[in-house]
Amino acid sequence: MKKYIRPALVLTLGMVAVIGVYTLVVFGIGKITPDQGVGEQIEVKGNRQYANVGQQFTLPQYFHGRPSAVDYNAAGSGGSNKGPNNPEYLVDVQKRIDTLMMQNPGMSEVQIPVELVTASGSGLDPHISVKAAEFQIIRVAKARNISAEKVKELIAQNSAEENDLFFAPHKVNVLKLNAALENLK
Repeated sequence: MKKYIRPALVLTLGMVAVIGVYTLVVFGIGKITPDQGVGEQIEVKGNRQYANVGQQFTLPQYFHGRPSAVDYNAAGSGGSNKGPNNPEYLVDVQKRIDTLMMQNPGMSEVQIPVELVTASGSGLDPHISVKAAEFQIIRVAKARNISAEKVKELIAQNSAEENDLFFAPHKVNVLKLNAALENLK
């Protein structure tokens, strides 16, 4: 029995050391990043909010982000796990399309960017494409009583290339864009 206990103890202590070192290295790297591993926070109306976690916006004067299968609960991210031919999933997507068409009159169903009617894998994606933001310009401009050109300028100012790669698509952080709208005078 002794011949089994010793290797088991050595293996256990070795794995604790390896995993402990790995954890400390990852923690240390996180602490030297610009946000100290906490996540990017911005202030909106006096409240600190995480810009790297999707938020729900439903009022017409705000840009709306991607739908969430987990109701934007950052404690339990995840998708719906329903396939593209699942009848329940298709009903959900159709409801989202119908809602978008009511909220954005004058737009056609063909113009709806796919990310406005489908949830991301995590359910917490904070970004939408520039095309998805531009789809909402008329509604936001009308609700805020400002020109569509001004709203389009804000989208351009708040769009960024994903990962700073030259071939990556331009994305807009919905929370930052809505915060910029709030800061308009």
